[in-house]
Amino acid sequence: MDDGGPPIAVFVVDDHAVVRRGLWGFLDSEPDLEVVGDADSAAQALEQLAELDAAGRRPDVVLMDLQMEPVDGIESTRRIRAQYGDVEVVALTSFGEPERVHAALEAGASGYLLKDADADEVAAAVRAAHRGELQLDAAVARRLMDSLNAGPPSEPGAEITARERDVLVLVGAGQANKEIAAELHISERTVRTHVSSILYKLGLNSRTQAALWAVREGLVDVGANDTDGAGA
Repeated sequence: MDDGGPPIAVFVVDDHAVVRRGLWGFLDSEPDLEVVGDADSAAQALEQLAELDAAGRRPDVVLMDLQMEPVDGIESTRRIRAQYGDVEVVALTSFGEPERVHAALEAGASGYLLKDADADEVAAAVRAAHRGELQLDAAVARRLMDSLNAGPPSEPGAEITARERDVLVLVGAGQANKEIAAELHISERTVRTHVSSILYKLGLNSRTQAALWAVREGLVDVGANDTDGAGA
């Protein structure tokens, strides 16, 4: 898991001190992960993130509790992603309703796990988010796919080119830019350009939304794809 590069910097947001300490202790014991801070609220998280950013220690991934007051984790995710677009957010919650999953992903989360997930699953979600992939709890993924399949189809992306469609299929299948570039024999920079064009044409805001769009439009065979890693 440790590729020899710098450790993935993680920031934990949860209003329960016991949960924060538990996550900190486990994640910091992983050789490729380093917890750089924690917070018990959205306000404290944004304040500490600003301090870390000013010190050149901006985290790579934020673990975000969705059940907080007065500002919940969904709005906190939205604010963090608005200010720090390169910081990925993995949502942690006790609830797995499709509506909450949609809201978290639409806010910019790139992972969604239930709090009863194994510690190894949490670490895997952090690593996946850092690679630009979407990690969903298996039970959450099934409910999400059911809700997507039950809904009406969205307007197809008529302006999507054949090459952009190829990229979109691979994004929906959970591949990161490096993997897409290798499979399509193009540069990572070209992949990023295609992804930006896809988001613009579909009126979407994130790779995660593009991945869900691809699944909903039938571009990705969910049955053949392990939805634990399906996505952005």
